[in-house]
Amino acid sequence: MVALLEKRRLRDFDWLLAVLPIMIVLFGAWQIHNAQPTENFWQKQLIGAGIGLAAMLAVAFTDYRKLVHFAPAFYIFGLFLLALVVIPGIGLKINGHRSWIKIPIIGQFQPSEFVKIPTVLMLAYYFGKARQAALALKEIIIGSMILMLPVGLIMLEPDAGSVLTYLPLLAVVLFLSAIRVRLVIAALVLSIVAIPGAYYVGVKAGVVKKYQQERINVILDPENADRRGYGYHTWQGILTIGEGGVSGADTSSEFSQSSLKFLPEPHSDFIFAVTAGSTGFVGAILLLGAYALLLSRLIHGARRAPDRTGMLVVMAFAGGFAVQIFINASMAMGLLPVIGVPLPLMSAGVSSVLATFIGIGFAISVQLRRFVN
Repeated sequence: MVALLEKRRLRDFDWLLAVLPIMIVLFGAWQIHNAQPTENFWQKQLIGAGIGLAAMLAVAFTDYRKLVHFAPAFYIFGLFLLALVVIPGIGLKINGHRSWIKIPIIGQFQPSEFVKIPTVLMLAYYFGKARQAALALKEIIIGSMILMLPVGLIMLEPDAGSVLTYLPLLAVVLFLSAIRVRLVIAALVLSIVAIPGAYYVGVKAGVVKKYQQERINVILDPENADRRGYGYHTWQGILTIGEGGVSGADTSSEFSQSSLKFLPEPHSDFIFAVTAGSTGFVGAILLLGAYALLLSRLIHGARRAPDRTGMLVVMAFAGGFAVQIFINASMAMGLLPVIGVPLPLMSAGVSSVLATFIGIGFAISVQLRRFVN
């Protein structure tokens, strides 16, 4: 009986979903090396990938329903970690953000990447019960509070980029939980009015800093932006992508963008620009195609989930994953302001890689149990 169960597990295991992130992270390690050949970022990325692969398999072969059952405990622990980060002396402040904790041997650890996982589990825990009617206002408010608690702590760091990657988690769950259409329309209309208003108030109150205003102005009026000042990051990203042409530029050339080190944070925030520069339009399209295939496998697995809880877990991860890819690529191409959102599996950062692999592990776990009642 055990042998038959193991055979079924191997047969139902989504090998493509497991192999794709490994291929992307290996490709990313190569691009990180191209971006920073004298640093050891690419080696750390491979170590993170190895740990992430082990974590993915551990989660995949664990019943996701047991993990969701402990969602409240995971969620409270995640909030504790986020609260710990903002305490001076414990949280590390880098580039104006207190977003990391120094852990012996492991090194820098970014809780905001990991807390997405218990946040998704908590949302699925609350909204995963069988439904017979549309969401009530009370349920929407409670769901919003589940999201806003970690978001509020992250804003204290402050890390607006990470906050943006949390918002689609709730949006996807609400959309799939039968929210009324009129509420969606009302939210969209309110956003159109409220976002410009909030920006104006933020500028007047000093909450939106000068450099953040300028980065937005660069996107709105790139031709008149100061390319040596606030528009530097955006224009260097655009130039690096353009340098790649169709099939890629010679990054070993002493006159390349990479060799001249004009591109800031090439191994993390601008890894997509580095990829387009070294592999050209062809390489960039293949990378986006790999992401599209990975997302399609996640959605396919969610459709075959045995219950609403599993479906919500997978789709929330897929939604956050897709938005993160869109923001990072758009940032590199000058379509969005530079806000420091990593490209999943490509940008250097063990925390991000590990969290992504764990999310994929949940998707595989859901699919492995699609015939289990």
